[in-house]
Order: sequence, then structure tokens, then C-alpha cells
Amino acid sequence: MMKKLLVALLVWLPTLTIAAGGGASECPQDPAPVDLRDKAQLQRGAKYYVNYCLGCHSLKYQRYGRLGEDLEIPKELVEQNLMFTGEQVGNTMNIAMPAVDAEKWFGVLPPDLSLKARVRGTDWIYNYLRSFHKDDSRPYGVNNLCFPDVGMPHVMADLQGIQDRGHETRLIDDEQKEFYIGLEVVEPGSLTPEEYDQVSADLAAFLTYVGEPVQVERQDLGWKVLLFIFIFFIFAYALKREYWKDIH
Repeated sequence: MMKKLLVALLVWLPTLTIAAGGGASECPQDPAPVDLRDKAQLQRGAKYYVNYCLGCHSLKYQRYGRLGEDLEIPKELVEQNLMFTGEQVGNTMNIAMPAVDAEKWFGVLPPDLSLKARVRGTDWIYNYLRSFHKDDSRPYGVNNLCFPDVGMPHVMADLQGIQDRGHETRLIDDEQKEFYIGLEVVEPGSLTPEEYDQVSADLAAFLTYVGEPVQVERQDLGWKVLLFIFIFFIFAYALKREYWKDIH
């Protein structure tokens, strides 16, 4: 009996975890158009991150010098365009905001995002950045479909504009009911929806790179290792047959 209860618990636990997300089912599930081999996309993502995110969210496992090498950005351009507070190129990408002040202003220290893509996934980051919407009940006037009751402002509202939840009324069992049908822009930003989607993809790509800078190299090395093992297996099998030929 206990064994059956344990199995049932293991089956239902993921469902309970998802349910605890509080509205995360409305989060879009669009795949992120990300290519980690596209240096231009990663460079754009680094630019957007430094200009819109690095004021609050550090990348304490990423160094400016390593970023420049991997993304093929000359040292001079890294110093001119990505470093604004007197850091050294060998420093990690930390924020200047004191933790005490951050907790006073936001209620909590904004999290480091070095491993966010590995925790949440590239697609989640992409859809999160696109899912801010108007909510007058929140302190900053916005909420997020992928992170309900998020405690941060929409820092890229000037690019995306302001979205609101679209609804439509349907007659169900002789009763008018409202249904959520997605987000719609009510105050346009400086970019079109398609252009802002590309910005979101660029940021998602950059954070995916930061989460595992050697991912592309690891994948390239993987097939070479498998090829070596295959060739080695042929010689090993031939040697085995030679050793055992007198017995068989």
C-alpha cells in the first residue's frame, strides 16, 4: 500500500508544482528564434543587456574580457560600449547598486542572471520579455503572464510600448462570460512587435550564452568524440577477434 502511495505522489508532484505557478498557464509557449553561432545576435543581446538590465541584474560569473573574446568584440569596443563605471576588462559583470539600497527600493535584491537560462530555459526568457502587460494594481503598473505579480518594472516599455490583456465576451449557457485572448498593444513603443520580438530573442540568446559559454564548443567536440569512439571500436573489435581466434 505504501509503495502505491509513493508512486502516486511521484506522479502527481510535477502537476502540483505547475499549479503553484499561479497563472503561468497563460505564459506563451513560442520557441525562441535563437542561434548561438550567430555572433551578431549575441552582440546585440549584450548591448541590450548592458543598457537595460545590468543596472539591477549582475552577471557575476561572466567577465567582460571573456565576453569580448567569445563574441568577437575588440577590447577597445568592449571598454567603450559595454563598460560605463570604471571597471577593468578582467572584472566580472557586477552592478554598482548597493544591496542595502536595492532591498529598500525593490523589497528584495534583484537576482543575478548568470544562470537564469539554465534554470528557466531560453524559451521562457524569450516569452517572459514579451509578456509584460498593464496592471494598475501592481506597484509599477505592470504584470507578467510568465511571472505573475513580478516585482520589477517593464524596463523596455519604451521599445515595446504598453500591452493590455485582450478579452472577448462569449455566451455560455445563456450567460455572458469573458475569456482572455492574448495581449494587445494599447500604447505603441518605438519598435514594431516584430522588431521587439527580435530584441527579446537577442537577449534570450545572450543569457543562454552566459549560462554556458562553452556550449557551442562542447557540441562541436561531441561529434568528434563519438567519431573517435566508433573508429576505436573497430580496431578494438578486430583485436578481440585476433586474440580469441584460436579458441573459437
